[in-house]
Amino acid sequence: MTKRLGDPPVRRAVVSGSTFEERIGYARAVVDGDRVHVSGTTGFDYAAMTISADVVEQAEQCLRNVGAALAEAGCTFADVVRVRYLLPAREDFEPCWPVLREAFGRVRPAATMMVCGLADERMRIEIEVDARRGTVATGAGSALRIEPVAGDAMVEEWRQVHNAIVPPAAMNLDEARERAGRNRLANAYLEEVLVGCSTVRPPAGEERVATVIARVLPAYRGRGIGTALYEAGLARARELDAGAVETVVLAANADGLRFAGARGFVEKERYVLDGAREEWVDLRLAAARPA
Repeated sequence: MTKRLGDPPVRRAVVSGSTFEERIGYARAVVDGDRVHVSGTTGFDYAAMTISADVVEQAEQCLRNVGAALAEAGCTFADVVRVRYLLPAREDFEPCWPVLREAFGRVRPAATMMVCGLADERMRIEIEVDARRGTVATGAGSALRIEPVAGDAMVEEWRQVHNAIVPPAAMNLDEARERAGRNRLANAYLEEVLVGCSTVRPPAGEERVATVIARVLPAYRGRGIGTALYEAGLARARELDAGAVETVVLAANADGLRFAGARGFVEKERYVLDGAREEWVDLRLAAARPA
């Protein structure tokens, strides 16, 4: 089967920097197609290599470590399909339930709890999960939220995604604030994880051309998030009575060009800005009006 641009890698290792991974020879997680396998993860703070003596605090740190691995793999807790809890003392499990329910209560993965010895006597709980990178559902109850940018915190998040996707056009916070003042900006979140952003420039000129740009962080592509952002942006362009819709993509962004072409955009112009080297592509939606 031919691999398409934007498909998840066939196999990719995610490492956390834990000394255990290096010394034993394993990865914190492995992305295998649309499957993500997170290794048994304990309550160590891997940056400091310290661990709390309290089992609930260990469970909280386990989940932070698991969440970081899932995020790097392009997932959230909403994608988890199985979880395994390993504890040396069965009486330690129930005190952790509120913390575990907060992470998994909505998705309800299959679960197993086992009583067994762990590698270090300081470890009181270990958590292992499997997840699946499927297409993200939209609508009521969806884990995906698209929210208009409001306030500096959201402007900063929008700026982070923008700069990650188009580093040649990286902007500072003041520049991002200025964009928010004249364009309609939105951020996309999968559960609480920032995964993308969008820009809608209001219609301008005799043709009333609006510009709709959807950006998705690389780890989260191929899951329908870009489509949801684009459709929300297109709906906004309709509300503004746009006569035509365009988008702009960095020429080096093959995923972005493929995405635009699949939605009916046709290349209009290529150009290099004064004093720059990067090539940009303007594309226009083939339909006369955004139907």
